[in-house]
Amino acid sequence: MKTATIALTCLVAALGFATLAAAQTNVYRWVDKDGKVHFSDAPPPADAKDASQRRMGGGGADDTQLPYATQLAARRNPVTLFTGTDCGDPCVKARELLTGRGIPFTERDAQANPEDQEALKKLAGALDVPYLLIGSTKMKGYEEGSWQVSLDSAGYPRTRLPGQAPLRHAAPSTAPAKPAESPSDNAPR
Repeated sequence: MKTATIALTCLVAALGFATLAAAQTNVYRWVDKDGKVHFSDAPPPADAKDASQRRMGGGGADDTQLPYATQLAARRNPVTLFTGTDCGDPCVKARELLTGRGIPFTERDAQANPEDQEALKKLAGALDVPYLLIGSTKMKGYEEGSWQVSLDSAGYPRTRLPGQAPLRHAAPSTAPAKPAESPSDNAPR
């Protein structure tokens, strides 16, 4: 009986430590109108000055779990996807292409975030989304064929490994994802 209690306690402790290791949060720092510095897990208000964000803790997607070819390509040609809340289907398809290939990418919302708007204006001269940046290669608008060729040229594998989780460095979009059809949906009845 005592051995079972010790084993159960060890199992609970191990699960607790695993949960803590996976915990991850963003910490925001900003200065209010009175000059007071704030730290919070909630995003700063719109009138905040000197706002910055840091990812804290473990649990983020681990780049070392990616295939070696993907790790090399990501170091040489990091991928950034500029999207927007009003982008709709092109942004959804762009995101699906990157996650389907198992490509780590940073998603920036150029319609909601002023810093991202400014970055996109410098890159493209306009706020046209989706906009893909693969290393120094710039691609305006979603066109699957040309995106595939550019990602191939940058050294990214064509498919994600089985069990490989998608790797994205930003909050998911608010656009609803289209549910996947199962093979039985198309079967004759």
